[in-house]
Parts: sequence; structure tokens; C-alpha cells
Amino acid sequence: MQLTEIRVAGFGGQGVILSAILLGKAASIYQGAYATMTQNFGPEARGGACSAQLILSDSPVLYPYVTSPDIMVVMSQEAYVRFAPELKDGGTLIVEQDLVRVSDTNTNKNIQVYSIPATRIAEELGKRMILNSVMVGFFTAVTHLLDADAVRKAVADSVPKSFLDLNLKAFERGLEFGAIALTAPPSAADAELLLEYSPE
Repeated sequence: MQLTEIRVAGFGGQGVILSAILLGKAASIYQGAYATMTQNFGPEARGGACSAQLILSDSPVLYPYVTSPDIMVVMSQEAYVRFAPELKDGGTLIVEQDLVRVSDTNTNKNIQVYSIPATRIAEELGKRMILNSVMVGFFTAVTHLLDADAVRKAVADSVPKSFLDLNLKAFERGLEFGAIALTAPPSAADAELLLEYSPE
């Protein structure tokens, strides 16, 4: 893969840092690439602003900080307002559908926007805290940056064993939603179908 700069942002408690760790682990451990990650938190551990900078590449990463993200994953409105202007021209913006209102201020950058109601999907599965696994699955589907099996292994290797099945279900749900998003912008009916769908 060519060098790709990614920022994941939201608020504490959404699993922002773990999301970046999962993607970096998938690339570096299970896909034979290179990854670096840096992170920062707001003044509150839970509820405050939180973001992670991730760089993936097929060659060693010489500078570990994101300068102009190719891909941005945003899970709160505050994070969108703060970080969206950094997104590269022609970049990809992935947002939590119910928590982020995307404005048209960046339309001149030809940005591709994908949205998913990750929190609702996580709640439907039984735990809001697994929304990060939903987002990681969705990211995997819409970006084609990482192999799904590599990310799946990273999820299985990184989450508490007591929540392993739940996180894997969340990942698959996000992957499925992403596949639909790529074929056409999901309608309200598609969203409801996915919310009702429960993988075995």
C-alpha cells in the first residue's frame, strides 16, 4: 500500500484509540506493512476530545505525524469541526451518521463521504461501547486499504475475550453496511434492514 495518513477522532469512551490500534495492528502484524500511531486526549479521560493519528505504508514510516489526512474517521461533531478542514483534497471522510452533521464547507476538496449509524448498530447488538468495531468494519469495506481477514484477526487479538464474539459481530455488521454503501448511498430502508440484520 502507498503511504496513507489517517486521523480517527471523537470523544473519550468511543474507542477512538482502540480503533486506530486495530487498523495499525492489521496492517503491521497481519498484512506485512508498516504502521505508526500517535494519540492525544482532551482534559477529560471520558467525554473529552480524543484523536489518533495513524500512518500506514508498505515501506518504513520516516515521520510519524499526520500532516494532511487521506482518510478521516469522525465520531463526534466537535471532532468534525476541529479536524475536517485538515482532510486532503480528494480524501475520504467516514462519519458516525447520528452524531456528525457534515456541512458543505469542504465540497471544493472533492471529498468522498461515507456515513454509518455505528452507535445505533452497537446498541442493537447489545453494547454501545462496541461502536468502534462497527466503525472499523465499515472503514475496511469502504476504503479497501486493508484486507478484511487481517482486520478481523486484529479485532480478535485485541479485545477482551469476554467480548470477543460481540466485537466480531460488530465488525461484520460494519463490513456489511460498508458493502451496501459502496453500491449506492444507503436509503433509510437499507439502514433499517442492516439494523435488524444479525449475523450468525
